[in-house]
Amino acid sequence: MQVILLQRVAKLGQMGEVVNVKDGYARNFLLPQGKALRANEANIKSFEVKKAQLELQNLETKKEAEAVGAKLDGQTFVVIRSASDAGALYGSVTTRDAADAATEAGFTVNRAQVVLDRPIKDLGLHSVSVVLHPEVSVRITLNVARSPEEAELQAAGKSIQELAAEAEAAADFEIAELFDDLGGAATEDA
Repeated sequence: MQVILLQRVAKLGQMGEVVNVKDGYARNFLLPQGKALRANEANIKSFEVKKAQLELQNLETKKEAEAVGAKLDGQTFVVIRSASDAGALYGSVTTRDAADAATEAGFTVNRAQVVLDRPIKDLGLHSVSVVLHPEVSVRITLNVARSPEEAELQAAGKSIQELAAEAEAAADFEIAELFDDLGGAATEDA
């Protein structure tokens, strides 16, 4: 099916282009979301009339998205989740969780704008894309931790595995000291 794009669509084309797409993609996604029109003579003529208005509207929304993107780019948001001692989450962090974390911090982000490169299934710092406009995309960081204190440590650069290793080494050292004290006491009695 041929459609006229009303806005830039990633991996498809720019506004105003007439492109061939599969019927299902056009009927189920492009047409209902207002991203395209069927390419017939009447729609092509009406698009030519509205083209200047659509370009102006697109430019305004792009400027707004760039202003929000400048504030949002590079921000870090904390997401608290329960996890195993090894750092594996019981579940995963979703686009909704990322959008909610950004919204709680005062930004207007919906889950459709959040793009996860891969599922987040472990603790740590994870980079996530937020598409504010078809031409404006920014990166945010999600700090996934079990507690706010753990999130602060991760933000300082320590991983969960390093923290666990440090705690285990400290416990081993205390046990060794305890046995050294007991060993010295046993030789004094003899």
